[in-house]
Amino acid sequence: MIERLIVGALRTNCYFFSINKKECIIIDPGGDEELIISRIEVLHMVPVGIVFTHGHFDHTLAAMAIKNYYKEKGITIKLAIHEKDKSYLGHTAERVNRKHIKILGVEAEILLNQSFTSLPKANILLHEGDKVFNSKLNVLETPGHSKGSICLYSKTDAIIFTGDTLFFEGVGRADLPDSDEEELLLNIKNKILSLPPETSIFPGHGPLTKIEREIKGNPFFQ
Repeated sequence: MIERLIVGALRTNCYFFSINKKECIIIDPGGDEELIISRIEVLHMVPVGIVFTHGHFDHTLAAMAIKNYYKEKGITIKLAIHEKDKSYLGHTAERVNRKHIKILGVEAEILLNQSFTSLPKANILLHEGDKVFNSKLNVLETPGHSKGSICLYSKTDAIIFTGDTLFFEGVGRADLPDSDEEELLLNIKNKILSLPPETSIFPGHGPLTKIEREIKGNPFFQ
């Protein structure tokens, strides 16, 4: 099961990925924690963990509320992020997010001021090839949008969650302080577009797509 919710002011794709009939993983809970919790309960699922494709605040903001909600029910939710993006969580979260959002201008800073809440620290630091919470998802390191950007790939299910690395007919922005455009495009080409063409892409924003479609139609790779 893959369920998508569009959350937060920046319309982030938050996903639920089932690992069995009763348990799921939450991917990128970027806001609207009540909506996320409500949907999980409607699905009669229990989240075992939260995994972030990267640390930017529009992918993390609901994490503390979700963690606390389930803690009151006696359920411990662990958080997983790539080691190089760990500073976006925990006691350094606000400082690091503010540092990297300045380039986006006044409106982005206002949004951060209005929406930012404290974020829990990561329990699990991910690296290339790691299995995510005993699921079929494995980590692909794809830095470029951020130093710790990752994709979550299941060869068995022919799916990949690309976060803000690759979108439908687009790529993640690479003008942030911890971005690298050359690295971003190289990783997309070598590690994502090299996957089987029938692989379904679940991006961090915007519509779903497939590897085959992006090879043929993504203007960054023509």
